[in-house]
Amino acid sequence: MHAFNCLKICSLKPYSTFFVCLSLLSAAPIFAQTKQWPNRPISLVVTYPPAGTADIMARTIAEPLGKFLGTSIIVENKPGASGQIAANYVSKSNPDGYTLMLDASSFAVNPSLFNKLPYDTLKDFKILGVIAQYPNVLLVNPGFPARSAKDLVNLAKKAPDSISYASSGNGSAQHLSGVLFELRSGVQMQHIPYKGAGLALNDVLGGQVPVFFGSVASTKQYVDTGKLMALAVTSKKRASSMPHVPTMVEAGVPEYEVYEWNAVFAPSGISDELSLKISEALAKVLQTPEVKAKILSLGGEIFTGGPQQSQEFVKSQINEWSKVIKEKKISID
Repeated sequence: MHAFNCLKICSLKPYSTFFVCLSLLSAAPIFAQTKQWPNRPISLVVTYPPAGTADIMARTIAEPLGKFLGTSIIVENKPGASGQIAANYVSKSNPDGYTLMLDASSFAVNPSLFNKLPYDTLKDFKILGVIAQYPNVLLVNPGFPARSAKDLVNLAKKAPDSISYASSGNGSAQHLSGVLFELRSGVQMQHIPYKGAGLALNDVLGGQVPVFFGSVASTKQYVDTGKLMALAVTSKKRASSMPHVPTMVEAGVPEYEVYEWNAVFAPSGISDELSLKISEALAKVLQTPEVKAKILSLGGEIFTGGPQQSQEFVKSQINEWSKVIKEKKISID
């Protein structure tokens, strides 16, 4: 209702109408702000440093998302504490649609991995859309005797804790991929944490550690050149960039499905109108040839669901990793 009309009604109606009109008047600036949005650049806060997958995806979607929304998107990296620094910043930002966050799968792991977070994962954010899912791949050094996931399981069962696997650190995606492998196949292996995926990968290439759960994008070149052997991918279906590699389920590991993923979030107080507008623009971005090609080059698959499916997916990830982390008593606090 226009503010002038409201004032006219208030002057004619009884006193009881005053409070209704007052509410409409106070809401008028909000409606006007929403209608004018966006009238300045939007900040897309990335939870990880430059050059990683999260940063690459943020910079890939920034320009087309800005075009669809009618403004520019400024990518801002705020790395640290497995994404907590950026998430804390965004959770306390004005929910006016000008501050968004691009996070990774650690968003769903942190609530169970850390004893206390500076924000409420479920209450302080609104999920606008999952962008893509990236499977990991179970890799072994060619000098290791296993030639399939089943071989690895058999070797591990014969000598518990005798086979080690490297990861980028305790609680990382590589570590949790290994933990789930142990749980689903009934084996015990030795986890060797490194300070970064590059260091872990180097030692697997050098043969110091035989097993690694790496991203498809960062390890495909070594598989193609025979420096590593790919035994299985962690996705529900085969990775399009590694079609010859079976899934974990096909390889004999039941109920195994692991993804790294990226999603866009807003502070929870954002209006439904603005969140829908951003979600619709994001969906259009994911259908552009350039973005599709970039996701494919990173070994990923575009997430095909809308905001509701994205919310359900993230919540399911939080629940699933909570069970795994509690069962294995993993903590980095």
